[in-house]
Amino acid sequence: MDFYATLGPSCATREVLLQMFRQGMTGARLNLSHVGLAGCAPMLEEFHAAARAAGVTPKLVIDLQGPEERVGRLEEPLLLKENQTVRLGEEIPVSRRVLQLLAPGDKIALDDSALLLEVEHPGQCRVLQGGTLYSRKSLAVLGKSTNAPALTPEDLQNLDQAAQFGVTGLLQPFVRGREDIQEVRKALSARNLSQIRIMAKIENRQGLDKLEEILKAADEICIARGDLGNAIPLWELPGIQKRIASACKMAVKPFCLSTQLLWSMQSRPVPTRAEVCDIFNGVLDGASGLMLTGETAIGKYPDRAMEFLVKTAKTAG
Repeated sequence: MDFYATLGPSCATREVLLQMFRQGMTGARLNLSHVGLAGCAPMLEEFHAAARAAGVTPKLVIDLQGPEERVGRLEEPLLLKENQTVRLGEEIPVSRRVLQLLAPGDKIALDDSALLLEVEHPGQCRVLQGGTLYSRKSLAVLGKSTNAPALTPEDLQNLDQAAQFGVTGLLQPFVRGREDIQEVRKALSARNLSQIRIMAKIENRQGLDKLEEILKAADEICIARGDLGNAIPLWELPGIQKRIASACKMAVKPFCLSTQLLWSMQSRPVPTRAEVCDIFNGVLDGASGLMLTGETAIGKYPDRAMEFLVKTAKTAG
């Protein structure tokens, strides 16, 4: 079974990474939404050095940008207050694709649904759920999808450097159907990287609707519960997770669970009972991989989080 940590400031040193390998970590996820592979070179050097010291041949999975829409660059963080009116394209920079998609009444989730806007008329929104917005945070028009390409120019640049940094797999975000996977596989083949495994992230309704064809096209499935929980009513998420897991088992396709497995451990040294039960049940449902995100990237206890992840999973296995 694979146990992934997300690389970040909290686990950027060789000492911490070595301890995580000793706790049972088998690989790492590198989020390339905001930075390229070359910019992560020092951290990746520490990662591979720690793996050698631990006697582990690690998996390194890069999480691409893909077709996800994001807020553009802000001159400074923007405070959005409830019932405030804001203009898209001016106060909040967004792509032309998003502007063309919008209609009155549409809801726009920002920063993984930390903030929520409602479209009043083209280019103008009212803040339903406020907070501070930062540059390059995620943007989703709930219930709608843009026609963005499967791979961004930055994604292609990162694939150019994948072999150099020891990449073994990639997470393709917001997969909408087999065409997205085919586009990624073509890009890998053109770079003689056919050995890199494609993990399709199921995190929108299109992915759910096209699950059968995605199962056939991808090497592995990632049930990405963060954005998936934004795309559907949250109370439906457990049942949807079970349905995807069952479909993967029927297709003999490995799948990985990610997002908030041990979320409380970003700030606490011990997880909640609900979290360990969630991990246990995920393994019983057939998960072949478990992936920590903020718990190891920015959390206070990255090595302890990995310890609880591995030990809990093994009690179910």
